[in-house]
Amino acid sequence: MTETIGKITLDLSKYPGEDFYCDGVVEDELLQITRDCSTVEYGRIIEERKSWPILYHLSPLRENIVDFIPFTKEDKVLEVGSGCGAITGVLSRKAGSVTCVDLSKKRSMINAYRHTECDNVTIHVGNFKDIEPELPADFSYICLIGVFEYGQAYIGGETPYEDFLKILMKHLAPGGRIVIAIENKLGLKYFAGCKEDHLGDYFSGIENYPRGGGVRTFSRPGLEQIFARCGVEDATFYYPYPDYKFMTSVYSDSYLPGKGELSNNLRNYDRDRMLLFDEKNAFDSIVEDGLFSVFSNSYVAVIGGGFPVQFTKYSNDRAPQYQIKTVICEDEAGNRQVRKYPLTPEAAEHVKSMALAYENLCKRYEDSVLEINKCEIVEDGDELYAAFEFVSGRPLSELMDECVEKQDYEGFYKLFEEYIERVGYNEEYPVADYDLIFANLMVDGDKWTLIDYEWTFGKAVATKELAFRAIYCYILEDEKRNSIDLGKVLDTLKITEKDAESYREQEMEFQQFVTGKRMSMAVLRDVIGGALHEPQKWIDGFKSAQSVSRVQIYEDSGSGYSEENSYFLSDAYVSEQLIEFEQEVSGNVKMLRIDPCMDSCMVKILEMTFNGESVPLQSRKVMITNGKVAKAVDSETKCYVPSIVFPTTDPNINIGIGELSPKGSNKLYVKMEVVRIPLSMANDMAVAVKKIF
Repeated sequence: MTETIGKITLDLSKYPGEDFYCDGVVEDELLQITRDCSTVEYGRIIEERKSWPILYHLSPLRENIVDFIPFTKEDKVLEVGSGCGAITGVLSRKAGSVTCVDLSKKRSMINAYRHTECDNVTIHVGNFKDIEPELPADFSYICLIGVFEYGQAYIGGETPYEDFLKILMKHLAPGGRIVIAIENKLGLKYFAGCKEDHLGDYFSGIENYPRGGGVRTFSRPGLEQIFARCGVEDATFYYPYPDYKFMTSVYSDSYLPGKGELSNNLRNYDRDRMLLFDEKNAFDSIVEDGLFSVFSNSYVAVIGGGFPVQFTKYSNDRAPQYQIKTVICEDEAGNRQVRKYPLTPEAAEHVKSMALAYENLCKRYEDSVLEINKCEIVEDGDELYAAFEFVSGRPLSELMDECVEKQDYEGFYKLFEEYIERVGYNEEYPVADYDLIFANLMVDGDKWTLIDYEWTFGKAVATKELAFRAIYCYILEDEKRNSIDLGKVLDTLKITEKDAESYREQEMEFQQFVTGKRMSMAVLRDVIGGALHEPQKWIDGFKSAQSVSRVQIYEDSGSGYSEENSYFLSDAYVSEQLIEFEQEVSGNVKMLRIDPCMDSCMVKILEMTFNGESVPLQSRKVMITNGKVAKAVDSETKCYVPSIVFPTTDPNINIGIGELSPKGSNKLYVKMEVVRIPLSMANDMAVAVKKIF
């Protein structure tokens, strides 16, 4: 009852003989890719296929969600719901053995084909409830990545999530851990307009799933209550950002995000979304008020104790030779330390080069007012990393933001000028950190420290070029910073607009250099992702349409038109393009002016009567207009039904009431079609009408 694919064993003893869960033909496509292509080709295939399922199942970034966990070769791991193997590979590389459980044979085959060289992986195919009784009770880790929310389907019953956990806990070795990655039903992205990940509708998690469905996600207190009912006494929460699917950073209660860090929020690869507000600004407010744990988009909940790692940032959206991760942890003495690890064998040299960069930058800035964060290379067996001191203070970008928020532009430019002075020291020296952005400078009183100098090159770079790149990147990150006078910045740096354009092109080339000309996740979102809908624009457009789609009447009793003798008809528009009204007109009115809307338009007068008799619109004494009559006689009825082009935002039709035998009280009935058109188009049409008539 087993099959082998490469070095992987598929245990089919509990397989019911058919897959009860399938995503359709895309799984056949995934099977073909994993069977016929190597993993190094996945990046190219993702870009070529432009498909959300292909990206979701094959992106190497999926591994980040468990990569920060310090597995060892002594650990046995159980992966429940392993699917197409998005994280099986990293578990296999880091742990001693991996036991997978998945309901689908086809998905398990996809998993096996993409990991054929992993000789420490066994995949059990079948229902978890059938397989679980035969699993051992000595697992160091049990991983549920995007699985716990399906507890009702896995287990059923009145308390499926508690029962699920209790079953799993029986299979832990002493000191073992359960790792749960799951969306937060109160995640900020859902308030901001993302659809619920599983049900695909708006706000269902926030509203506590009023329409039912078999999937449930939870807030942090909700998870903690489930854990407490299971007797869990030790649970640690981590906060993957932007969410757990394509995590680029993971925070902890020991190291929470700072203001300005959470700016990468457009991640709707699979569905359309609304943009109800700026998530970066909202996150800044949440971070300031200490509420990030409530509104984090996802959680990694670890039952059984946390890890020494406090923060990890992944830079694996790059060319292989530059893929690294940055870790903040505690060293043996209990002091915080920053470490940079290579994520690929090719990136080892890049990490080692940071020590040389430190030495060279120290030489350049010797006796200056800019300090360089100390770097040492640590090699311990197979482990290699660059170790940096953890520098206290505040990022220069944060200080600048405070000035912008207070509109203290004098303070902003003073900081910018100080930046130029400090980083421009010894400018001709043949060493420069190209990534001298404001966020990489930590300020503590009068002490400025360069904390990250990954992109240091052995050549001189003009200070104005480094400063322009810093201000360019700074403004791009946040719309609030657009209030900065870029012209003043260019004048300060003595940069022409031509220079600035050249520097922008250099920046694009640098980004391509870093990514290896592969599409970044931001670009993939634009290529694959759903549409972005901005309701505020709809509302503004609707209000704008309402403000111009109004009928105003002016009455002239012998003294000319005036605003005082005008009024709006509240219900003249019976549809978007149809006006119909009947209005009483005093017998002393000589002329009456109808403004059909407040914009350039085309109007067709379908009917106009005065005291029940048709108004002779063809008479120039009766109708005068500031538009051009495009067509006058209806081809079918042979009646005079004028269509008028108005190349103006103040269209008007003047009716000579005095020519119509008015009485003491009169009734004017009007019915006309109104179509708004752009002013430029109305001008073109008016010119054409003039030539014809």
